[in-house]
Amino acid sequence: MSKSKKSNRSGAGAGNGNREASGRPAKISNRDYEDELFRLQIELVKMVEWIKHEGLKVVVIFEGRDAAGKGGVIKRITQHLSPRICRVVALPAPTEREQTQWYFQRYVAHLPAAGEMVLFDRSWYNRAGVERVMGFCTEEEHREFLRSCPEFERMLVRSGIRLVKYWFSVSDEEQERRFQSRIDAPHKRWKLSPMDLESRRRWVDYSKAKDEMFAHTDIKQAPWYVVDADLKKHARLNCIRHLIGLFPYADLTPEPIELPRRAEAGAYVRPPMSDQTFVPDEYP
Repeated sequence: MSKSKKSNRSGAGAGNGNREASGRPAKISNRDYEDELFRLQIELVKMVEWIKHEGLKVVVIFEGRDAAGKGGVIKRITQHLSPRICRVVALPAPTEREQTQWYFQRYVAHLPAAGEMVLFDRSWYNRAGVERVMGFCTEEEHREFLRSCPEFERMLVRSGIRLVKYWFSVSDEEQERRFQSRIDAPHKRWKLSPMDLESRRRWVDYSKAKDEMFAHTDIKQAPWYVVDADLKKHARLNCIRHLIGLFPYADLTPEPIELPRRAEAGAYVRPPMSDQTFVPDEYP
């Protein structure tokens, strides 16, 4: 599969063919977005059923700037999928014990078995990003990560794991707008951590760290796919469509199902409803 260093928004679905005067793609309408998203989600269901049937092991990594939209696309990917087959891994900061382990050790425990797909909402690339910029690792630990990460990933691929890596790229202006919207929205303020705010001040440092990371880890066996994420809805559609396109899945949709008749109750008498404690019905 050839790499694309810049996403092609025009391939995301209906509504993307027109362009604004600025040269940027016109925003997809809400109706077209919802229709195309649902169509892609149906294909995701087929793809994951095929992954289960074939016994594949799939890892998808989502990295990028803070507020770039990683969580949003993960939610749309998993919305209609079985959590027994597709699960999300979003690890907290390592404990004191985990800090003494081999760096990749706590991530290995979450790798998929046959017939599973695991989505990493951030991953071992924390070492090349936030840990590097914020000084949470030493220079030697960072250099060792850049040396060992490509070999670690090649080892995963040789073991039969399909490794897909997405980097969500967002502009300085758009990130600032999203941060401000989180500040103004009470239900989103939890998304703004002190680390997120510090990342605004260290924008250039994060850019340098990302460029260095790509130079070492954009490997043939597991390339980075960059998602232009300034337009959230476009980014979601483009990413999902690209992910689906990586797998030559077959449609394993089962034949129409006919529900069996319910067995007769016979002599069984259910206990009275008054014996149960109900949640108050506050919405008539």
